[in-house]
Amino acid sequence: MADDTFQKLDSAVADSEALFDELIRQLTDNREYHRLFDAIMMRKKHELGLPLSRPGALEDVPEHHREAAEQTYVDAARQVGRLLVEDGKLGEAWVYLRTIREPELVRAAIDAAEVDPDNFEATEQLINVALYEGAHPVKGLELLLNSHGICNTVTATDQQLANMADDERQQVAQLLVASIYDDLRQSVLADVRRKVPTEEPDKSLKELIAGREWLFADGNYHIDVSHLNAIVRFSRALDASCPELKLAVELAEYGRNLDEPLQYPAEPPFDQFYEAHVHYLRVLLGKNPDQSLAWFRKRLANEPDQRDQQMAAYVLVDLLRRVDKLDDAVHFAGEHLQDLDDPQGFSFGALCYEAKAFDRLLEAAKEKSDAVTYVSALLAKRDDAAEGGQSTDA
Repeated sequence: MADDTFQKLDSAVADSEALFDELIRQLTDNREYHRLFDAIMMRKKHELGLPLSRPGALEDVPEHHREAAEQTYVDAARQVGRLLVEDGKLGEAWVYLRTIREPELVRAAIDAAEVDPDNFEATEQLINVALYEGAHPVKGLELLLNSHGICNTVTATDQQLANMADDERQQVAQLLVASIYDDLRQSVLADVRRKVPTEEPDKSLKELIAGREWLFADGNYHIDVSHLNAIVRFSRALDASCPELKLAVELAEYGRNLDEPLQYPAEPPFDQFYEAHVHYLRVLLGKNPDQSLAWFRKRLANEPDQRDQQMAAYVLVDLLRRVDKLDDAVHFAGEHLQDLDDPQGFSFGALCYEAKAFDRLLEAAKEKSDAVTYVSALLAKRDDAAEGGQSTDA
């Protein structure tokens, strides 16, 4: 700052309000937004009669002033975050807006960002904020796909998928399924046209491979099989509302034609990887769902290993829930997953509540001598009956 800046501050020292007004004006004009945050907090702390040495800290705020200080903190973070977004400094803005759980401004700015393909550093910064900082994972992966290709995107998706919300996983699966499907279809079409030059260009992947086992002879393939494997696995996040679900089924049908060494091993019930995914995705699509559900039930019944049996049951129950077959889900969960209660995942009790299978939950609580769960189920059953509901046990 220039000397006259400090002179203006010196001249305003007799009036605290004027002093802070001048400081905030200067910092705003000079776009010193991090210091602006501190200045806004300092003003509030001065007003509350608190120490000013650490203006942005809340640890030194006594309980009776906590609410006022926290509200100023939120307001200041929102103001500074907005100014940084307007200044194009999305990474710095995200530090403030993530803290107060207001991601919308940064997400909107990332959506609206115009990516310059010649500005590698700017693109990398945008990807870092969107994907690795978690501001907008779906857009970050889209930017990564467009700038770095499918290989890096698949790797990043595997690393980040567990941290995403369900709707984000679905959007990512849509993006990657559509991308690899188009690449694979074009590659297969080119191979077909070597033998059938007049082949129509707009046929689906399913139509192109139908009756053409020679496409897979001698270990032949048309796309990186590791990418295919990963994206078919990601496609389990899709549902019937996604047009890409039909494409995912075709990808899995292509995959099961590959020679065995090209079909990577996986945990049961997906150890027959592409065959299992064909059935799984067909259930979600509503295409012969009973036949495909029977395939999973058979895998469960024939699984000798207890741990693998539990995994097969988990997949079957989750699949049944996703297609609203809650009675069946409760039945198989009661047989195989009754003792499984993961706060971050499956809960037999939560499933019974969802299905209104309160009698089944009462029975399970008795078996485990769990009086707490028993009372909660009693109350839930009573309240449901009072509201005119009917449990699935009735």
